[in-house]
Amino acid sequence: MALGATIFKADLQIADLDRNYYHNHALTLARHPSETDERMMVRLLAFLLHAHESLSFGNGLSTCDEPDLWQKDLTGAIELWIDVGLPDEKLIRRACGRASQVCVYTYGGRIADTWWNQCRGKLEQIKNLTVSNLPREASQAIAKQAQRNMRLNCTIQDKQIWLADGVESTLFELVNLKSLPAA
Repeated sequence: MALGATIFKADLQIADLDRNYYHNHALTLARHPSETDERMMVRLLAFLLHAHESLSFGNGLSTCDEPDLWQKDLTGAIELWIDVGLPDEKLIRRACGRASQVCVYTYGGRIADTWWNQCRGKLEQIKNLTVSNLPREASQAIAKQAQRNMRLNCTIQDKQIWLADGVESTLFELVNLKSLPAA
């Protein structure tokens, strides 16, 4: 018999001073049986960084044609495609053809560095792609905050991210590997 997803509830208070976004969100996350707390929390971090009323979780690990998160407009066009982890370069290229903007959030320390060194040459040419890396210490710290029922406060200011759950708090910055071209 196949294992089912584990359900997590998250009450989020977001104060994103960089985007002037101040909202509360109540989310339900399904953690795939093969997904770790660390990966799930990086998915949640990606939501926090791009929070919007139209942003939703995709099937991610279950379906290779869907991202971990996406935002669609009222016509169904994909405005934002977000993948977490070390996606295949061909899948990233396909996503960049389908969405206005694609963001990839890597984590895992040296393995993420190795992935980027292998894909860098092919991905740097893509104009609608950003790639960011979450330092190993930060991904491990936020993984410790994973609970079936979470209440998290997130403050983002000057690209610094502060995530607190009432007991633990973590302050970190993402390492920008590839940015969108300057407008």
